[in-house]
Order: sequence, then structure tokens, then C-alpha cells
Amino acid sequence: MRKCSDRKKKRQRLIRRLVLFIVVFMLVAGSLAAYHFKQRSIRAEKVDEYHELQQKYADLQKKEQNLKEEIKLLNDDDYILDIARTNYFFSKKGEVIFKNEQKDPSY
Repeated sequence: MRKCSDRKKKRQRLIRRLVLFIVVFMLVAGSLAAYHFKQRSIRAEKVDEYHELQQKYADLQKKEQNLKEEIKLLNDDDYILDIARTNYFFSKKGEVIFKNEQKDPSY
């Protein structure tokens, strides 16, 4: 009789240990899975932000190139005179400028 009760107790202890181990394992696995998915979402946000910043950087580089080109043109006296002639009706000696009120050309 004693052997039977000892076996039952050992079996109950084994079952309790296994249940405890499974519960601990599930808690650890669940927390690791939650951490993993959180890190994936953070990484996806960072990748999106990285691509957005790369696009902004490319746009800024183009803008910088255009501004450098404009600086070169503004240092040229002929270009400044052309701007003055077209925008402010600046004329050369002996040149007559006629202002045309029509917005659409007739050609």
C-alpha cells in the first residue's frame, strides 16, 4: 500500500513540476514573442523614416546644385542684364521697348 501511495505522490510531483515548467516556458516564450513583434514594428518605422530622409536628402542636394548654378549665373554680368531687360524693361542705348498688353501671343 505504501508503494502505491509513494508512486502517486511522485507522479503528482512530476505532473506539478511539468505544469510549472510549461507555465514558465509559456511566459518566457510569450514575452519574447511580444518583444520580437515590438522590435519589428520599431524597425519598420525606422526604415520608413530612413527612406523618407533619403528622399529629402536627394531633394536638398538637387536644390543645392540649382542654387550653386544660380550663384554662378548671378555672378555673370550678362545674365543680370538679361534679367533686367526682361523683368524691368531695361534697355540698351538706342533701343525702344514696346509693352504688349496681350498675354497670349498671336502667332
